[in-house]
Amino acid sequence: MSELLALGVSHKTAPLELRERLSLTEGRSVAALRELTETETIGEAAAISTCNRTELYLVVSDPVQAESEALGVLTRKADIPPTELLGHLYSLRGEDASRHLLRVTAGLDSMIVGEAEIQGQVKRAYELALVEGATGPILNRLFRGALAAGGRARNETAIGERGVSIPSVAVEVAQRALGDLSERKVLMIGAGATAELVARALVARGVATVFVANRHHDRALGLAERFDGEAIRFETLPEQLVEVDVVVSTTNSPHHIIERDGLEQVMAEREARPLVLIDIAVPRDIEPGCRELAAVSVYDIDDIQQIVERNAGVREAEATRAERIIEDELDRFQKWLASLEVVPTIAAMRERGDEVVRRVLAENENRWENLTDADRARMELMANAIASRILHEPTRRIKRAAGSDEAYQYVSAMRELFGLDVETEVEAEADTTAKVTELRRPTQG
Repeated sequence: MSELLALGVSHKTAPLELRERLSLTEGRSVAALRELTETETIGEAAAISTCNRTELYLVVSDPVQAESEALGVLTRKADIPPTELLGHLYSLRGEDASRHLLRVTAGLDSMIVGEAEIQGQVKRAYELALVEGATGPILNRLFRGALAAGGRARNETAIGERGVSIPSVAVEVAQRALGDLSERKVLMIGAGATAELVARALVARGVATVFVANRHHDRALGLAERFDGEAIRFETLPEQLVEVDVVVSTTNSPHHIIERDGLEQVMAEREARPLVLIDIAVPRDIEPGCRELAAVSVYDIDDIQQIVERNAGVREAEATRAERIIEDELDRFQKWLASLEVVPTIAAMRERGDEVVRRVLAENENRWENLTDADRARMELMANAIASRILHEPTRRIKRAAGSDEAYQYVSAMRELFGLDVETEVEAEADTTAKVTELRRPTQG
């Protein structure tokens, strides 16, 4: 029987350097899927590769051999020895593998719980495997269920509603204070990694005008170009403060960049237009006294961090609700999977019963020389009815077990007791019976 196998590494088990080497571009994913499905033990395959994980989802006939073959494909693509994955690779089977994909798709296994990008990445990975003909009925049903679970988790809970990183919360604060940001002007002071993350979050929220100021003007130019913004000279900050609506400061300066006295003059020129100052620098770029000015809202790193922690708490609480959705969708998939085993077994039992009836009737055909056609028809109906009655209770019980923990044991027992996996058993028995019958038949002399 086929079994589901998940194999991979993630941000929880492997460092960035190793994840980078194992990463599968679309071209490498296509080649990997072809290699995987060409093996004898792997019938279906899909590959998910993001900055945080590389995972293979496989339907296999022999999990041990399939794991070895899949590991070989991964390490060849990464050009690393298999031993380098020791302690980093995880392998999940059956229901654990199914649950893992559902949790991944819902954002419950992400670095930031509830992040939405992973659902699109899973969808693209599934579509690629589908186009390449690498999936089959089991993975198709599993991935559709995972995408449904991810959609439900985000629609029925608040797991993805609040930012939990400092850059995303900084933008959330600006949006709360000013509403729609699409018509607002934002000034970034600083051009480092944090500034880039904030700029990306701003653009994602629809901000069209971003100014970047940095003591090293070339760095300001580089960041501004990446987001279609405009670099300004550091010495022109006072003039720029008159024009913008939001300031996000992220420098490493040991001194205040915006001081109360200077900002008071700026606010006089702004004619009471509100100004939001978000200071996520340590030490602070904005003098605390700026909070005292009318129409000025100042948020420092402690304010932002409190919101981050509060939002993370909300997401964790919502994650508990999302887990229940995952278990609900998992139960649906497991019942469907169990029915795949039950239905063929029932059909095979019925076919075995019909086969026995046909053979017994054929073997005894010469004994009923005086029977009319109507008698023969009644005899055949009676034999079929006996076989059906005998199989009725086993059939009812195995159907009732479908989707339960006992389903596998029922199916295994039925196939063993009725010899459903031994193709020649009935034929051999029939041959023996025929020979015995022939020996017992009286000779004509």
